[in-house]
Amino acid sequence: MLALLLGVSVWACNDPDPEFGTNEFGRLQLVFDNVVGTEDLRLQTGIYNNAAGEQFSISALNYFVSNIRLKRADGSEYVVPQDSSYFLIKEAEPASQTVTLTSVPAGDYVGVSYLIGVDSLRSTRNISELKGVLEPSSDMNSGMSWDWNSGYIFFKMEGSSPQAPINQTTGERRFQYHIGLIRNLRTATVSFGPDVAQVSATSTPRLLIRADILRVFDGTQRVSIAQNNNVMVSPFSATIADNYVNMFQYSQQVKTN
Repeated sequence: MLALLLGVSVWACNDPDPEFGTNEFGRLQLVFDNVVGTEDLRLQTGIYNNAAGEQFSISALNYFVSNIRLKRADGSEYVVPQDSSYFLIKEAEPASQTVTLTSVPAGDYVGVSYLIGVDSLRSTRNISELKGVLEPSSDMNSGMSWDWNSGYIFFKMEGSSPQAPINQTTGERRFQYHIGLIRNLRTATVSFGPDVAQVSATSTPRLLIRADILRVFDGTQRVSIAQNNNVMVSPFSATIADNYVNMFQYSQQVKTN
């Protein structure tokens, strides 16, 4: 009986993935490179111009990437287990910009899709079940949840601009876009173009994805800092979300072992 049980255990451990027909797994990395047009984003010191001709600098940039799906050439997908599929990209912390996916079925992948934000099922869970970057009180969260409103800030960008209205209390000319609410969830889809990410036990592809912040100001609708310097839960937040979902473009692949 013991021998039989051991045999069943070994068989279960080596059972091929039912969808991909493989019992080999590897890792894949998505590296998010935040840029402003052709320039690298530099917090505080970088000075840029948007499509409305307004000058601006950025002091903070954070956004959630979640519910990741890897796409194969035949149209099938590998859905990353949800408990392992929440990441917070922070420009101030370079290490956070590399998303490492483990236990990925070996195979060839041609693209990826992901939510910008946190889905409603996860947002409504008991706070004791929210760990890591999703824990509202943790330093890792970086203020990406609202104290006054149940839910997460999906995308946070803050900065200053000479064109922003002056704050009568502080005398500063600042802007902030804190975009959340379930209606503003967006799915980004990125093709790897002519490249194929070949995942195996000995090969870990690194896919570089550029996130162009200029697209926040110029997408489905042009955004003016002078006219919209403080956007959170207003209807205009949907315009910001419609713009930033298109800021992601594949750059290149670097294979590592």
